[in-house]
Amino acid sequence: MSDKLTLAATRRTEFGKGYARRIRANHQIPAVIYGHGEEPQHVILPGHDTMMALKNPNALLTIDIEGEEKQLTVAKDVQRDPIKPVIVHIDLLTVKKGEKITVDVPVHLEGESAPGTIHVLENSSLQILAEATHLPEYLTLSIDGMEEGDKKVAADIELPKGSELAVDPELLVVHVTVPRQAAEEEPAAAEGETASEDATETDEGDDN
Repeated sequence: MSDKLTLAATRRTEFGKGYARRIRANHQIPAVIYGHGEEPQHVILPGHDTMMALKNPNALLTIDIEGEEKQLTVAKDVQRDPIKPVIVHIDLLTVKKGEKITVDVPVHLEGESAPGTIHVLENSSLQILAEATHLPEYLTLSIDGMEEGDKKVAADIELPKGSELAVDPELLVVHVTVPRQAAEEEPAAAEGETASEDATETDEGDDN
């Protein structure tokens, strides 16, 4: 489950692209806190601490605004620079203990499919409805021993207590197949064996 982390924030009073660039140049991150019908709050977060906190999927974040106000939140949208390893902006959703929210949770595969096969992960994450203060970091799905043609869907994943799927239970998550090269080699080998047998029969016929 996600740990509760505290980030010290300051209120943002100036806006515009130029000011946002200055915030990021100062190793900070602009963010907005919203939810429960309250007015959105624009804040500035510490860059390094925030990036470290967001390494944990669905981390529960306590935002301490200038020591005057604390908001319990989860990150709903993290905008990253397409080139540089920096966060451009964060949308934070306020949550309360006991309420449920919809989140995307990564799928973690365990085990190995049958020898000679490969697994294809069709959906690397799933949306679930879970208690805000008990969000899972990932969902575990075993593929151990799965054969060619086998598949597993969203309903095959065991969810944490109190959670439920927010997607179609029949949504394909993973399926097992044989690599195309291996599949093509088998018929080719069979044709080679037939040709060899034909040649042998021809040789024997010539002797007669």
